[in-house]
Amino acid sequence: MSKRFRFLLVLGLVGVSAYFLYPTVQWYFFVPEEDKEMAAGGREQVRETARDQADAALRELTTLVETDETQSLPERYRFLIDVARANYRVLGFDIPREWSVSDALRGFRDRQEIFEVLERHYADEIFALKNLQNRIINLGLDLSGGMSVVVQADEQSLAERLGREPSSDELSEALDLAMTILMSRIDQFGVTEPSVSRQEGNQILIEVPGESDRGRVESFLRGRGSLNFRIVDNEATGALIDLQQRQPGFDPDVDGVPEFIPAGTVIAPYVVPDQYGILRFVRYIAIKQDINEFGLPGEHITEARVGTEPLTNQPTVNFVLDGRGSELFANLTRGNVGESMAIVMDGRVRTSAVINEPITGGQVRITGFNQDEARDIATVLRTAALPIDLVIVSQQTVGAALGADAVQAGLRAIAVGFALVIVFMLVYYHGAGAIADLALILNLFFIVSILSVFNLTLTLTSIAGVILTVGMAVDANVIIFERIKEEYRLGKSPQAAIRAGFEKAFWTIMDANITTFIAALFLSQLGTGPVQGFAITLAVGIVSSMFTALFLSRLVFEFGTEVLKRSKLSLGWGVR
Repeated sequence: MSKRFRFLLVLGLVGVSAYFLYPTVQWYFFVPEEDKEMAAGGREQVRETARDQADAALRELTTLVETDETQSLPERYRFLIDVARANYRVLGFDIPREWSVSDALRGFRDRQEIFEVLERHYADEIFALKNLQNRIINLGLDLSGGMSVVVQADEQSLAERLGREPSSDELSEALDLAMTILMSRIDQFGVTEPSVSRQEGNQILIEVPGESDRGRVESFLRGRGSLNFRIVDNEATGALIDLQQRQPGFDPDVDGVPEFIPAGTVIAPYVVPDQYGILRFVRYIAIKQDINEFGLPGEHITEARVGTEPLTNQPTVNFVLDGRGSELFANLTRGNVGESMAIVMDGRVRTSAVINEPITGGQVRITGFNQDEARDIATVLRTAALPIDLVIVSQQTVGAALGADAVQAGLRAIAVGFALVIVFMLVYYHGAGAIADLALILNLFFIVSILSVFNLTLTLTSIAGVILTVGMAVDANVIIFERIKEEYRLGKSPQAAIRAGFEKAFWTIMDANITTFIAALFLSQLGTGPVQGFAITLAVGIVSSMFTALFLSRLVFEFGTEVLKRSKLSLGWGVR
């Protein structure tokens, strides 16, 4: 491998690492605290915040026009120009060269249209912050707080599934399995290092670091892990739609079930997600609940993933059924060709479609969800059903136990230790120490970028893993330098001493790091919480330190001797 190729490889890795590390740097150093609080809120909070900001902006714009309609449009409202310019073209108006406040407002039909554009802009800004937050290094519950949820096991639901009262052993096994499934679901939702533990009274405590969105947390507590496919009663639904048009605000719980709804048919709300992902009621429809009901338990699903509709580019949930599930679904669709089939979740119809032909083969695709919902539904289906229903007893946002002080203390420990190591290497190894320091800096840079790209969680134990990695990286360089010293003292040329030193040190470094890596790997698989965080950070640091010590350091040494033609090596005291 040529030096030019190795240099380009290192340069490329530095560039990629900087790209993945940029969101973390931007979030923690350049995003104001008030914006972070907005991004941490739920979708309902996003909607309220966006509407409040839009209302305040509209009042300010109205005041500016009343004060002086010729004044230039403020920079913070320049985004209105794109929509106003498009409306100008439709209306045939001359587009102004310089946009005043009145010119911008004249490009909208009414105040409602202006409000909607403002609201959409502010909502997009908050969702962009949420997206940025999903690409950073998260802080653990001990550093940044999060969500604490206590759920109670519903023993009656387990009794219904067993057909009898469960024994204490059966209840304990169901709770243990529920904890395992919950842990799997939380991890797949992109939240790392959650804590799931048993409590007294058949309760489970769930602590999720950094998560404060109640709806998001509830999404992985869906007990049944199933979808219901039901046939729509088209005749009753048509009559129901006419009734809702004649009687706005119709509610079957208040007004009663109409007489035209036949036996075996129930009324269900049809909902769709709005621009915030919040389910919005559209109308009531009639669905058949008798023999046409088809439940899809999680045990019949062998695979579930998120896809995209080719024509509309809308998210889809694609799942594959086992033999029994394929047979049940084929029978349902075969007997109802030409009918509409509704997809029901939590008692609400999410979408419906006409059955054009029997669906066999066990591969099913459903639509009607946004990206987050599709991902959550696929996760719930993939992890099967909870063996026992769980009811939320309490849910609260918790503050960090140590918070900013702990973060500062951890960063200070890394900085002091790192600085002492750098000074020692420079004093003891001179020029070679400078090479080791460069490797150390890049090593720490690579570690943090890897943690960032995988959206891992940083806790106090993870910080300890980073500090330990710095020491191990120095150890590798010390072994290499001492081997090079031995060869150089024998009278070999700088090129030969470097080559022999790295070759003799290679297996010593590999053996030591591989054994530590194996231990870290087992800890990451068998440990939980802080232990797992420490193990993952340590494993990442081992791989990074071996690369910088064996690959990067050698590249810098060879560059000095072969490209810069240096005839002597600077290896510290006692070496000339």
